[in-house]
Amino acid sequence: MLLWFLVALPLCAGVALLVTRAPHTVAVMAAVATAVLAVVAAVARPAASVAFLDGISFGLAVDGLSAAMVVTVAVVLVAVLVFATGEPGLDHRFHGLMLVFAAAMLVTVTATTLVTLLMAWEVMGAASYALIGYWWREPRRVRSGLVAFLTTRAADLGLYLAAGAALAGGAHGLDLTRLPDLPDGWRDLATAGLVVAALGKSAQLPFSFWLSRAMDGPSPVSAFLHSATMVAAGAYLLLRTEPLLGATPWAAVVVAWAGAATALLLGAVAVVQRDLKQLLAASTCAQVGFMVFAAGTAGASAGTAHLVAHALTKSLLFLCAGAWLTAVGTRDLDELRGVAGRHRVTGVAFTAGALTLAGIPPLSLWATKDRVLTGALTASLPLYLVGLAAAALSAAYAGRALALVWTPSTTDRTRVPPAQQAVLLPLAAGALVIGVLPGFRPDSGWWEPVVSGALALLVTGATVAAVRRRDLTAPAPLLHWLGLENLARTVVVRPTLATARHLARFDDRAVAGTVHATARIGATVARLVDRRVEWSIDGAVRLVTHGFRTLGRLARRPQTGRLHHYYAQAVVALAALAALLLLIR
Repeated sequence: MLLWFLVALPLCAGVALLVTRAPHTVAVMAAVATAVLAVVAAVARPAASVAFLDGISFGLAVDGLSAAMVVTVAVVLVAVLVFATGEPGLDHRFHGLMLVFAAAMLVTVTATTLVTLLMAWEVMGAASYALIGYWWREPRRVRSGLVAFLTTRAADLGLYLAAGAALAGGAHGLDLTRLPDLPDGWRDLATAGLVVAALGKSAQLPFSFWLSRAMDGPSPVSAFLHSATMVAAGAYLLLRTEPLLGATPWAAVVVAWAGAATALLLGAVAVVQRDLKQLLAASTCAQVGFMVFAAGTAGASAGTAHLVAHALTKSLLFLCAGAWLTAVGTRDLDELRGVAGRHRVTGVAFTAGALTLAGIPPLSLWATKDRVLTGALTASLPLYLVGLAAAALSAAYAGRALALVWTPSTTDRTRVPPAQQAVLLPLAAGALVIGVLPGFRPDSGWWEPVVSGALALLVTGATVAAVRRRDLTAPAPLLHWLGLENLARTVVVRPTLATARHLARFDDRAVAGTVHATARIGATVARLVDRRVEWSIDGAVRLVTHGFRTLGRLARRPQTGRLHHYYAQAVVALAALAALLLLIR
């Protein structure tokens, strides 16, 4: 029952908050209880399954991979909900949606069958749309939520393709562990569907632009959805199905290069952003690219370690950005100059997160990133070089953010609410300390960690020095996320809408016109048939009636009542009959 309680607790509490005006403390208490259950589940490793359809079950299980995820999701949920209590404008509905979303993520990471995964995947997508567009009175926020939802929704169709291919290929019960055993062809289709769905959900190229629009949601949404949950879900799915990628000849290479390309290009996008949340969003795409990278190079353990360390680090940085947005009223990096010095607690926490993000040794992301790069070096030297360049870019955008928020500026009297400050230092400590745990330390030879660590120190220091003299210029393509949203509108959205309009016009003019014309012709024929047939039948009836009436009158004439008349009629009839017999013979 432990697993059912782990999922049901945030789900039921979330639904209750959506339909009642319960206080924020209910959500925080439910999140704390969920975190306790998550830790117990990570130790106990329970499994549960119930029959769903014929031969298909709804299954959940906690193993080594999902254990790390359930604890991470629950811990970040507690921090984000505590932070949200100090955020203006977030009522009981917001906390309810966050808990429902967390429940869907917990089901996602513990799912053992494609049916379970699909259900949680759908709830997660719907809840993310509601959270991103939470301030629905502002049209841009609603449009941003719609862009994020439709982009990920289009990629989610791949999951249905995978389920269909698994059914057709005979995968027993749609069990995720049975997918590598599918026959050729069906296995390729299932893998392609899973890869597309995962890349879309994790905002990897070419789907990355939706994460930029998702930054219009409240800061706690950014901290939760884009650190430990929604964006991480796609990378987790690839790490979970790494045996399937290895069993499909083309899949591992495609996934590895997709992750490497995203880490490199979105790292370049992050370096030049002028909006702090946009910088963090682009860096999220880049860091998740390392996780996808690891899934393609058979580095599931390295990718999982990077996922956990990144979740703590990025939730911390997003919450710091949200705290400054509440206090100062802006996300613009030029207007945030010196904000770290004016809000020391938040500034120290942000510094810890930024140094971790930069990959400075011996912090956690340095170690986990090094493990990913080591796996890449074993697989392919070009992949390793691209990954090393992406690691250098992560040091550059983290160093730029640090330089700007610590640049001396005018003072102000604003302050960060105590409820928000309370969660920043514990998250910062977690992001720093987790690097010393087993599984978060380099497991390669001495030279690769030294190279990556020295590169991170060099690039971070050079970037800080350069930005203090003069901020970096922002090429338009990088500033606007490589124009991916406009490209998607040009290549996908507009042709799709144009096709839909043409099909609608064809339907109105050809299909609907033919139906209406057929109906008119049928009605006309019916009227004609009705008139002619009715007239003919009526005429025939009248004619028969008239004939019988005439025969009736004629039949009464011989009936005179006189006996000699009847004898005469009999003689005439007998004579006629005799004559007829003679003629026939």
